[in-house]
Amino acid sequence: MLCQFTVKNFKSIRDEITFDMQAAAISEHEDKVIKDKDGEVFLPISAIYGPNGGGKSNVLEALYTLNSKILRPLCAICDKTECDYKTRKIPVEPFAFSESGIANPTEFEVFFRTLKAEYRYILHIKKERIVYESLDRIKLETKRRSALFKRTLDNVELKGVFGKLKVSEDLSETLPLLSYMGITYKKNEIVQDVLDWFEESIDFLNYGNPFQELRTAIAKSEEVKSLVLDMIREMDLDIEDFRIEERGENGIEVFTKHVVGDYSAEITLSEESSGTKKLFGLLPFIANSLCYGTTLVIDELDAKIHPVLLQYIIELFTNMNINKKHGQLIFTSHDLSTMNNKVFRRDEIWFVAKGNGQNSKLYSLVEFKNDQGESVRKDAKYDKQYLEGKYGADPYLRKIIDWSDVNA
Repeated sequence: MLCQFTVKNFKSIRDEITFDMQAAAISEHEDKVIKDKDGEVFLPISAIYGPNGGGKSNVLEALYTLNSKILRPLCAICDKTECDYKTRKIPVEPFAFSESGIANPTEFEVFFRTLKAEYRYILHIKKERIVYESLDRIKLETKRRSALFKRTLDNVELKGVFGKLKVSEDLSETLPLLSYMGITYKKNEIVQDVLDWFEESIDFLNYGNPFQELRTAIAKSEEVKSLVLDMIREMDLDIEDFRIEERGENGIEVFTKHVVGDYSAEITLSEESSGTKKLFGLLPFIANSLCYGTTLVIDELDAKIHPVLLQYIIELFTNMNINKKHGQLIFTSHDLSTMNNKVFRRDEIWFVAKGNGQNSKLYSLVEFKNDQGESVRKDAKYDKQYLEGKYGADPYLRKIIDWSDVNA
């Protein structure tokens, strides 16, 4: 489970921003939040809105870049076919519109939970060099905090339960210590617990190889395929079943089964409508998140599906009778049909807007205050006020032409 993510000096993000999946103490949709075993409360869903070029995608890409930085060295020595696309290098790009951005490191900080503990991982990178790195742990049962390691340019210090482990004196300055621990001490219970979260508990759609990811997601279990079929039937796509056929070393073909009266026939996915194709690239990840409780991150989810289906998917995550494994969905969107108080809590709606220095700013609806210092009411018309520019992240042109002043 993702708890909180902070990034500074990354692409359009100049100043530190924090994306928080911890639920605020507000009195709306209290039955649609994730209550962990220690009483802490988290959000099952969050949507990020804002104008094109405002930096919405960069917030998600920052999280993806951190994940890639950790997993790439591990995937480079892995013989699994599904790891191939993860070996490509993702550059860490600092804020480009100031001297300080180029001169300073990019900073990442993430809090996440496994079944065993909550972890805080920090990574600072400058021109691919690791300038600072640390890992801390909080046991959920005892609330006991402990530092696991700390790394600076001049020193590596293993602490607590890692105290007896050794680190090579030739540790590469571009290799994260966490990745090194995963390569050298992959059987260590805590190392495995941390890296399993990065590898198995958070998924990014629209960044990797969609065909390989589709095969991987569906192949995981019959439970995932069964839920995909349930969703397809609920969406009334007239598809009774589907199967995947391997084609060569890296290729697959998806066949869908249709029944008309007493007659059944199969066609390839390439023969289906573009909307159906998009759903087949999406639904396995939705099902996987709900079945296994993973965090799913999707850029421009609304570009893939109809608004009615978007609301249907949101409600799958906010219905705790369905989302029993505590899956999370984080996405960017332009669709306003769901931006209302029946679908979202105020802390689940986020905005990204550009400042005068071309820097992206991130804030949630629950923390937004107008010029009079007033918060947004929970019964407000969020979509209408957003279109009126009252939340700062104006979705349209800075100045709208008054056509009554234009001579025909």
